[in-house]
Amino acid sequence: MAYLVSITSRAERDLVNLYGEINAEHSDAAFEWYRALKEAILSLEELPNRCPLIHRRKRLRHLLYGHKPHLYRVIYRVLESQEKVEVLHIRHGARRRLKASDLVSL
Repeated sequence: MAYLVSITSRAERDLVNLYGEINAEHSDAAFEWYRALKEAILSLEELPNRCPLIHRRKRLRHLLYGHKPHLYRVIYRVLESQEKVEVLHIRHGARRRLKASDLVSL
């Protein structure tokens, strides 16, 4: 069963910021990496529960993308009744640990 993948405005902002940070506009390699990240996010339409739950936030999951030191964490939730995946936040893996307050608005 295919789920609808929805990207929240916060996650869209994260993607826009990431695009600028990696200079994807001026680097073919960076653009290809960015495009593959977006494809990985969209792949959540199939088997969205394949990714692990976030510790202490049992309703949220995370997709890890990339390799250290360029590892990114796509935080999302699966809304089973709506057959929808809601991408909430995209963050660099080296950032401080995620706190509950970071997810208040999610």
